[in-house]
Amino acid sequence: MTKKSILCITIGNLAIPATLSAAVQGWDVCSAATLAEARRQLKVRPLLVGVLLVEEHDDQLCAAMDGFLHEHWDMHWIALLHPPALESAAWRRLVHDHCRDFHTWPLDVERLRHTLGHAHGLAALCRAADGHGRIQPVPALTGESSAIASLRRQIVKVAGASAPVLIWGESGSGKELVAQAVHAHSPRRAGPFVPINCGAIPATLIQSELFGYERGAFTGAAREKRGLIEAAQGGSIFLDEIGDLPMELQANLLRFLQEKTIYRLGSTHSIAVDVRVIAASHVNLAQAAARGAFREDLYYRLNVLALDVPPLRERKEDLLPLAEHFFRAYSSERAPRVKGFSGRAAQAIRDYDWPGNVRELLNRVRRAMVMAEGRLILPQDLGLSTDQAARESAPLDDARIRAERDAIDASLQRAGRNITLAARDLGVSRMTLYRLLAKHGIPAPSRVCYTAGSPSK
Repeated sequence: MTKKSILCITIGNLAIPATLSAAVQGWDVCSAATLAEARRQLKVRPLLVGVLLVEEHDDQLCAAMDGFLHEHWDMHWIALLHPPALESAAWRRLVHDHCRDFHTWPLDVERLRHTLGHAHGLAALCRAADGHGRIQPVPALTGESSAIASLRRQIVKVAGASAPVLIWGESGSGKELVAQAVHAHSPRRAGPFVPINCGAIPATLIQSELFGYERGAFTGAAREKRGLIEAAQGGSIFLDEIGDLPMELQANLLRFLQEKTIYRLGSTHSIAVDVRVIAASHVNLAQAAARGAFREDLYYRLNVLALDVPPLRERKEDLLPLAEHFFRAYSSERAPRVKGFSGRAAQAIRDYDWPGNVRELLNRVRRAMVMAEGRLILPQDLGLSTDQAARESAPLDDARIRAERDAIDASLQRAGRNITLAARDLGVSRMTLYRLLAKHGIPAPSRVCYTAGSPSK
């Protein structure tokens, strides 16, 4: 039978008392006299259970210990304190937030032995549920569903080629993670990965940002500047929401894809660039090309190797692994007392349809980690409830659509039906606004603008 192991931290030049020695008889005991020494030991040898034996109970030590215990939140800690320590609010909070149990002097050997054995058994049970305690690297695309497994296989195949990649997926589904995975598995992985959100850069700046400019190309161009495409030399450039790229820039991008050369703004000579283009969109570019909102020739140039990112509702098996992954990844933000998800919270996560996909799951988990009042996250901490989670997504979608349409209508009214002003008011590009108008069936305003006082038609 494998020996049980325990870490005993004795602060204040204390020796392990005979009572504690008797309680851990038969255990493999690791000792540390400082928090720094305890950190070093835990890096070399992760343990399940720890004992805190503190002689002095000043607030400075309490704050240092709070930080240490926050780092090692997944261990089960038992505090051994002198009774006066519990008169301090800071130490009471420390015990409440981080410790499974506590004992005060004089120590009772049998009670302490029972507490430590119970803590070790519970810790071993929790560790087994997480994969038998083996620390394994978490892949960028977390999940074991058939949909995500198929996507991983496609990524490996696509990564080895040099042709452009077009990624489609709903908003928040993880398109940039897929693009990063393609780059990481490709022969270009040693080169840069440069992401660009085409809808976030103003139309007046996007050409100079993508292609760069020469000195004197425009007022304020005091020196030449490399564009983002040049910055990705030898690597990959990720054009997110490429459907928002203005039509004139689409022509320049098409020329780059065909000739592998670019022209900086204000330049008369071309520059050869070795860059792989990975593009993504949450709108159907084939339909956009059919209605004239996207260049058809550029669509065919990009759509050589296509990847579809499944929405979260189609990979239900991945919901809890993803939630647990986010819980671990953002553990520094959580309330110290929060240790994981309750069974009811797990069921609510499985029942909900997640219209906002992975981004919504991440945001709800992070909020719950901060706001939860107990040791386990409950459905209400996630903003879900077990009886309504399955029905909640449809009304939420309807409300979102109505709110989006109302916002567009109000903005157009404020802007006098001027597309440029309305897009600026909404904080989106003109191309995005045209797409939203088509999505909601709102007639696009005439492109002819009339000044005040001119006759209406």
